[in-house]
Amino acid sequence: MPESEFKGGAFEKAQERGQKIKEKLGKIKKKIAVYSGKGGVGKTMVAVNLAAALAKKGFSVGLLDADIDCPNVFRSLGLESKGAEVDENGDFEPEKKFGIKIVSVSPFQKSEEEATVWRGPLIAGALVQLVEHSKFGELDYLVIDLPPGTSDSPLTVMQVLQPDMFVIVTTPQKLAVLDAKRSANMVKRLGMKIAGVVDNMVSEEFGKDSRLTEELGVPLLASIPLKKEIREAADNGIPAVLEDKELALLFSNIVEKII
Repeated sequence: MPESEFKGGAFEKAQERGQKIKEKLGKIKKKIAVYSGKGGVGKTMVAVNLAAALAKKGFSVGLLDADIDCPNVFRSLGLESKGAEVDENGDFEPEKKFGIKIVSVSPFQKSEEEATVWRGPLIAGALVQLVEHSKFGELDYLVIDLPPGTSDSPLTVMQVLQPDMFVIVTTPQKLAVLDAKRSANMVKRLGMKIAGVVDNMVSEEFGKDSRLTEELGVPLLASIPLKKEIREAADNGIPAVLEDKELALLFSNIVEKII
């Protein structure tokens, strides 16, 4: 097909979009994806507190809420979904709080309770647009709160963003561990690096050790206890690492192991 038939068409636009995303990602030194096999294991809590712990150490940090259907990062940081100001190119500035640049689909929703009833391709497209149009600028670290599972959404993030490492989050229950193992195997299948595992909600009731690190052959980054202080901090829109000394030490250790 003659080159002229491509001009101004979908092929050329796709190339321009790909180049724009590549340039944006080129300003980010390291990308850390926080991932789980299922929802409800504390993935967002880990992502938010990891970003806050990195910022606390003086790094320039971004936080991308890539969970399009159930975005929770804004609420966890006490931010309101008040809309985003978009320039003539469709680009927008991330929200800033606690030294973190935050990007989420939340500002573009009419209400945080709105259900995102989209099929996989639409969700994947929204993820790509968030990355394409966000003005993260230069960052030492971008923490990515991935959607759970092994379907279109996390796969799109992995392919577009190419994270440098993954933090796998699980609770000690057998079903949660099984799903975490599935997500870890997806990362391995794509030839990407797992930095380690975070065991969350560790307690007498839920269990004390997922034993996932032994099966995957990766480090245990932290065992985070089941504490009401974590829930209270999130309810108040504050990363727990900024209020709780035990959590601050645990996430400081995670950061040291990662960097």
